[in-house]
Amino acid sequence: MILITVKFPIREDKLEEWRELSDYYAKSVNEEPGCVFFEFSQSLTEPDTYVCIEGFRDADAGGEHMKQAHVARFMAEMPDIVSAQPQIIYVDAEEVSGFGPMGEITPRSA
Repeated sequence: MILITVKFPIREDKLEEWRELSDYYAKSVNEEPGCVFFEFSQSLTEPDTYVCIEGFRDADAGGEHMKQAHVARFMAEMPDIVSAQPQIIYVDAEEVSGFGPMGEITPRSA
């Protein structure tokens, strides 16, 4: 699995454009056959920063992802929306197939 985490610092005056573009983009990426998961979350410590977590089946799925029209649109529009260059972590982890249970926390009974 290809695991990607990206931090996107967003300009305050571009938040509405960001919300529209990121919603469109996340929905489009999640429809790709090789996408295992894809979502954005707002940082609690940096309110103008949004974190993207992505999982693709394998390198081939990641390569197909980069060929999509919605990726081209996202990459073309984002330079006007970010306040600084996004930072990325990219890991190719063949042994990972998706999320699994966290052993340290389980719900308590009511």
